[in-house]
Amino acid sequence: MKRTHRSLSVVGLVLWIGSLSVVAAGPITFGSLLEEMVDRDRIARFPDPEYACRQFSSYDRGMVSPEDKEGWFANGDFSQFLGVEERDGRREWVMMDVDGPGCIVRIWCTGPNMRGTLRIYVDGQDSPVISGKVVDLIGGIALVGEPLSAVRARGQNLYLPIPYARHCKVTYDGPNFWETRKNEDPFYYQINYRTYAPGTAVESFSPAVFKRDRQVLQRVQRLLLAPWEAVPAQNAVRTESLTMSKEAFQPLVITGPRAICRMTVRLEAADLEKATRSTVLVMECDGEQTVWAPVGEFFGSGLGVNPYRGWWRTVARDGTMTCYWPMPFEKQCTIRLLFLGDQPVRATVGVQSKPWTWDNRSMHFRANWHHRYPVASQPHFDWNYITIRGRGVLVGDTLALMNGVIGWWGEGDEKIYIDGESFPSHVGTGTEDYYGYAYCTPEFFEAPFHAQPRADGPGNFGRVTNTRSRSLDAIPFHTSLRFDLELWHWEKTTMAYATTTYWYARPGATCNIQPDPEEAAKGPAPVPSLWKDVPGAIEGEGLKVRRVTGGTTEVQFAPQFGWSGGRQLWWRDGKVGDTLEIEVPVDKAGRRVLKVQLTKAPDYGIVQLSWDSRKVVPAIDLYHTGVVTSGEIDLGTFALEAGTHVLGVEIVGANPKAIARHMFGLDYLKLETPGE
Repeated sequence: MKRTHRSLSVVGLVLWIGSLSVVAAGPITFGSLLEEMVDRDRIARFPDPEYACRQFSSYDRGMVSPEDKEGWFANGDFSQFLGVEERDGRREWVMMDVDGPGCIVRIWCTGPNMRGTLRIYVDGQDSPVISGKVVDLIGGIALVGEPLSAVRARGQNLYLPIPYARHCKVTYDGPNFWETRKNEDPFYYQINYRTYAPGTAVESFSPAVFKRDRQVLQRVQRLLLAPWEAVPAQNAVRTESLTMSKEAFQPLVITGPRAICRMTVRLEAADLEKATRSTVLVMECDGEQTVWAPVGEFFGSGLGVNPYRGWWRTVARDGTMTCYWPMPFEKQCTIRLLFLGDQPVRATVGVQSKPWTWDNRSMHFRANWHHRYPVASQPHFDWNYITIRGRGVLVGDTLALMNGVIGWWGEGDEKIYIDGESFPSHVGTGTEDYYGYAYCTPEFFEAPFHAQPRADGPGNFGRVTNTRSRSLDAIPFHTSLRFDLELWHWEKTTMAYATTTYWYARPGATCNIQPDPEEAAKGPAPVPSLWKDVPGAIEGEGLKVRRVTGGTTEVQFAPQFGWSGGRQLWWRDGKVGDTLEIEVPVDKAGRRVLKVQLTKAPDYGIVQLSWDSRKVVPAIDLYHTGVVTSGEIDLGTFALEAGTHVLGVEIVGANPKAIARHMFGLDYLKLETPGE
């Protein structure tokens, strides 16, 4: 077997874990990790036994230093491996290679055509403990189904813990794009993993262990899809509720030691979208302000009420927003709402709390909101979610943005620096990859630990909400954490960008994100129009097709191409000699100048136009290397009677460079009075 170099990041990790403490507790097992995943109270205490959370990924290795601006935002984030090994006559590309004790806690991957086998080797064994086609293993078919393994908007996710005592290696034997240069071969991946201190007892994953803990797995799978079932029994919980408004406001005050285990907020307002931004949740625990965030973004909904279901937060269709983050405090917690908008808002707040033993590992829950509008999408830059000083754990975030164009806004990679790292130990492959989906897919999805509750469209235009919460992949830090995400957009436009970060920390921790009531009071940034309606235009999509001899016609909505009204009348896949007749109503007799605006594209044909069966202007070649409008074409001046007239289109050929589908698109007509 031929081995290659190990990842340089592992060296820094080995130095870091020297400071971790070891406890003489029972061994960490597959079953205990599953139990930890749904033991909500665990996340509110600093981890014991301690661990470091890091990430391997296929990020572009040209990213070396922020001093090199081009390399720092390099975007070849696929098929980048640690090396290659020869095993049994095959080549295996190394995705992860790290010493233990540790545990894989998340694998994400995607690609146009993932044909390879994924193998996971533990403790130096020659045979993998897990092996199978990557689309089956990570996509929820071969190993475990939903929700711990599933495809979400083309992103494949596996949250099944895979512990190892001494060592772990993950390989992929599919084709490497950098060798084949085939468009179907790019392979994107991220692997989040824990490393425990030397001496921590960890039982390695094996098929026998998987079978032994099958019932635990089934229970956890079910519970993750029913997050409300993990709330303590009612006889152990104290419930408080209060209806608040701008006119009649009072805070909720709870004395400790206790922990909030469930919180709900429901807003009533004429403009709910605006209310979810301008109504701000503020919490103070033991004399420190711990939460300052607009209500919608605190609950992962973003702007407006966008229903979804996750493990830590849910949003119901009736507008009730719920979070299950445990929020412990030693002496007192105060909860209030700030009503910063200019409209009446009524809010109903419900809180359930339970007894809590406050100790030297207990942490306060925190949430901080950061917003900017307008934001220029280019040049690329690192947007800072948060920079923290203190001891704590990063547990999630929400991104709520407004994109002014249809083009993709989220090519940017996350960069997370822990305890003063000079180079981030978490480097991603794209914003949608970080949030568990792929290929800028603008569709709704939900899962226990990631969701896209809102994506307005068309395409990637308008308002979008992405949210991610963490369980086994929570990131502890001892002195500091800095979380950046590249704002990497394909097009120049104006954006609104807002991020809310969720974290726990011991008392005294600080961050650089401060309350911003002025920004919250402004409400949502306006969404620009994707298109302009041309004055005097008779829209092609609004006209009646009288007859077509071949192919099909439909209305096409694609406002990115600059059509009036964002639409055109589209004739697809006709042949040479086929004709199309379009009825044009004229309400008043008189002389009129007839103009049309058509579409040009790589698969459009050459057409001959006619008006009331009389040919007008020479044949028009509609071929173009891109999709563009033709500009207004003057077809001549006509004496028209009131009534219905006919614009005729005949396909007469195709440009030699064109894809021979002979398409035709009518954006609009104009009937203008001469001299105007």
